[in-house]
Amino acid sequence: MIVPVGYASAHGSTHEVAERIASGLEEAGHRVECHHLEDGDIGSPASRDACVVGSAVHNRDWLPGARRWVERYATELSRMPVWMFGVGMSRAPGHRVRARAEQEQERRVVEALREVVRPVGHKVFSGEVHPDHLNPMGRTLFRAMGGRYGYHRDWSVVDAWTGSVAERLAARRGRRASPGGGGGRG
Repeated sequence: MIVPVGYASAHGSTHEVAERIASGLEEAGHRVECHHLEDGDIGSPASRDACVVGSAVHNRDWLPGARRWVERYATELSRMPVWMFGVGMSRAPGHRVRARAEQEQERRVVEALREVVRPVGHKVFSGEVHPDHLNPMGRTLFRAMGGRYGYHRDWSVVDAWTGSVAERLAARRGRRASPGGGGGRG
């Protein structure tokens, strides 16, 4: 089984997370292809048994290219287990708004795509945020929220989530290999 890991990235942070997920799945024994969703290399997931797809989260939403890809292949994706991830700045705001920011990113992204894809799992990871990533108004709001610029990624969280995806994929592969084992969603 080849598992595509597709992503949309604006400043490179989501690309790094996607590569880390792909590496973790490979280390767990899965064949993986990692592609930027807008490159066209990933194409249709129809010939795959599962998919991992993610996007940078800007303004509490996925990038348009990632959203278009998911909507374009919604029929194919609805027939397989799909894991989704977002990379945003949920850990960058001050403590007083951090939990709300994480919940809002999770709610907005998942609600918008849940009916389209019905993911097995979804996770929002923190990435990097630098002043040049935001417009002047965004920088002002960011500072008002007690935001901290810099690197906020926690690889242990990415690795733990990837491990859970790898386990589910292995269990699915085992069911398909056993006599009478069937497909279906993860």
